[in-house]
Amino acid sequence: MGGKDDGRRAAAVFDALGSGYEKAFAHSEAHLRSLEWLLGRLAPGSRVLDVGSGTGRPTAATLAGAGHDVLGVDVSPVMVDLATRQVPGATFRCGDVRDLTLDESSYHAVCVYFSLLQMERAEQAALLGRLTRALLPGGSLVLATVPLDVEGVDAVFMGQPVRVTSFAGADLADVVAGAGLTVLAEENTLFTPDHPEAGPEPHLFLYCGRE
Repeated sequence: MGGKDDGRRAAAVFDALGSGYEKAFAHSEAHLRSLEWLLGRLAPGSRVLDVGSGTGRPTAATLAGAGHDVLGVDVSPVMVDLATRQVPGATFRCGDVRDLTLDESSYHAVCVYFSLLQMERAEQAALLGRLTRALLPGGSLVLATVPLDVEGVDAVFMGQPVRVTSFAGADLADVVAGAGLTVLAEENTLFTPDHPEAGPEPHLFLYCGRE
């Protein structure tokens, strides 16, 4: 299990959600605060990788609008098409980030907003290590997730069947440290997506640096 099966399941879920996902999460103030933090650490024209870029909003749109060179990667063709049309100032690629060639020390920042939840724990840890190595020294990584101690749990997300794997907050901090990142700040919040089948869910935002 895992790997491409995870990617296919994730692609099907987010193909089905489409622009509804953006609407459901558009009012996340914690997400916007994390982008403000990131913008405050970036020099003009910085290179940014957006992992699981979705519809391109708000992440890629905010960063590209501030003059940064943004590459978004997403497994969902529907999401990539939406993002390409909505955020012409960024570049988007359809594919699994686990298959993406990541040159060492090639990005000033990496964004990982809720894009690890359908990967196995070992894959999440391995990917975070690769993403850290892709950062320039002094670079920044923002990671957002649902901090629950669950592995391979079947659930329903906005009406779509998903299989979720995550870490409790303290365990995720250990994974991040093991990847070579330092947690500079964090925010825990409870967020309810704007969707009739969604309920409140815990969100954890980790603001990290590669020292």
